This record gives sequence, structure tokens and C-alpha cells, in this order.
Amino acid sequence: MQEPEKTNLYLVPTPIGNLEDITLRAIRILKEVDVILAEDTRTSGKLLQHLGIEKRMHSHHLHNEHKATAHIVDRLKAGEVMALISDAGTPGISDPGFFLVRECLKNDLKIECLPGATAFVPALVKSGFSTDRFTFEGFLPIKKGRQTRLQSLAEEERTMIFYESPHRLQKTLTQFKEYFGGERMASVSREISKMFEETLNGTLDELIQIFTTKAIKGEFVIVVQGSK
Repeated sequence: MQEPEKTNLYLVPTPIGNLEDITLRAIRILKEVDVILAEDTRTSGKLLQHLGIEKRMHSHHLHNEHKATAHIVDRLKAGEVMALISDAGTPGISDPGFFLVRECLKNDLKIECLPGATAFVPALVKSGFSTDRFTFEGFLPIKKGRQTRLQSLAEEERTMIFYESPHRLQKTLTQFKEYFGGERMASVSREISKMFEETLNGTLDELIQIFTTKAIKGEFVIVVQGSK
């Protein structure tokens, strides 16, 4: 009987808020691998301490991933088994991971991505908008390409999902009104799975008015209904 192919790199989702939102398999993998690649070793160190895991960690973030990836690939080819985690959620979703995965695949290294926490799925399901077809847009470009992206989405029929930071939320909602119309329905979720989790639904006009007077704190997921 042929032995299963050895996995070289595991992509392991970590909690986006509530520390209970991690799977038993994820905990086992983090205990078994040789090294954990972490977006921020300080943040991940707190999680590992909470889980009772003592493991070597190396930083792997947006600012060093291109430089560090070749060395990581060499180590994986030499037989080390690693797990990649981000500060919160699934690696590669608006977090480091894509470049490393691509290079591993080029080198015929086996990758497994565990299912687990990510912010946009709960926000989408709670919005009440169609989940049959949707597009995940992540963070919009801050400057260059922002208007072009919004113009291309103006007639998008699928439900649209965006990530946004608190200091740009009001600006983004206002731009959505400009391109999608003030009567377009939307849903804004913040602090998903955390103590102050909240979801507000309404037209873009209504949401803009709400956040004119409401304190804007936390990380946001905006879900916008499609054009039809």
C-alpha cells in the first residue's frame, strides 16, 4: 500500500477574535510542525501560549516574504515541515501567503490549507444578501486604481464584499453611494466574533448617516447588494 504524500506546508487559520474559534486539527498541526511562520511573532506568541504550544517561530510578513521565500522553499525541500499563520484568519486572504504558496507549487511541494476562521463569510451570511454568487474585493486600492475599480463594480450583479479600516469607512461608504447609488442596500459588520461584534443593515444613505454620529472602531467588513 502506497504511503500518503507528505505535506510540506500547512496554511492554518487562526481566530479572528474569540480564541475558541480554532479547530482541533489546527491545534494538532501547530504542535506537530517543525516551524511556524507567523505574520507577527508577538501576536502569534500570545495565541500559542494560550494553546499551550511551544514551537519555533519565524517572521513571515508582507515586507519580507519575497526576500525570505526562497530560503523557506529550500528548507521545505530539505524535509522541514512548516505551518503558515497570519495575525488572524486564513493566510492568503488579505494577508501574506499567496507568494509563498505559488513558489511552493512551482517546486512541487505539497500544501494543505485547513478550513477555519475568516471574517468575510460570517459577514456575508449575516447580511441577508444573495450568497449564490458573490465577489470578494478585499481592501480597495487606497489611491491609484480606486476609482477605476469602483467604476468596474458599478453594474456588478453579484453580492460584493469589502474589507475596510475604521479611518476610511466613512469615505468608502460615501464613494459607494457615488458609484452604486444611495438606495443600494448594504451591511456593515465590525469586530466579528469579538465582544463588541455588531452588524448594521440599511441603504448606503442610511449607513452613512448612522456613522456620521456613531463611534467608528474596529475592523470592518462591508457587504453590498448586487445591482440586480
